[in-house]
Amino acid sequence: MTSVTGTSASRLTERRFRGVVMPTGSHKAIRRVKRAGHEPSIHGTKLWKSSFLVIDYLHKNPPEFCKTVLDAGCGWGITGIWCAKKLKSSVISLDADPAVFPFLSAVADLNGVSTEPMTARFEKLKKTQLTGIDLMVAADICFWDELVKPVGKMIDRAIDAGVKQIVIADPERPTFHQMAERAVRKHGGDLLEWRVRGKVDASGALLVINNA
Repeated sequence: MTSVTGTSASRLTERRFRGVVMPTGSHKAIRRVKRAGHEPSIHGTKLWKSSFLVIDYLHKNPPEFCKTVLDAGCGWGITGIWCAKKLKSSVISLDADPAVFPFLSAVADLNGVSTEPMTARFEKLKKTQLTGIDLMVAADICFWDELVKPVGKMIDRAIDAGVKQIVIADPERPTFHQMAERAVRKHGGDLLEWRVRGKVDASGALLVINNA
């Protein structure tokens, strides 16, 4: 019988990227949350690869303004957790499904940081709740046709509220491109192809809007 050492076992249950620990569903911390009965209902069941694209972009293009960050549609929250750990940001982790927050807390604990959870749907997010946010990040939030308009309207309100930068990633779903192209026409910005290679492999597109 082949034994698995502690170091080898950790490699099977977590990845490391740009200075953060990213657990898989079989990590003991995640299994503990699952045993407690928490079960996300809106795709908050794992870390999604588009988060790597946002993190890589911000690593290579450090934002000028990042004191307060909103991680929209955060899921397990790794993008905001990276901002808290590497940019020393105060992070609000927003999701429509409160069942994701125990998973987010477990991932944050693994990385020695914390974020502030907020339960809200994109279409219910008010301009006043976006006031004072420097940077809004998101990944994999426009996966259904019915999300195109709410995500676009959230961007409109963020721009009106003075959010200084918006960075949203997606593996290039048609719904994302529909939303992003409208946002660029209305607010300016860039739609970038982005790829991460190595121990982590991910590719897709980034919507980057600067409003400073």
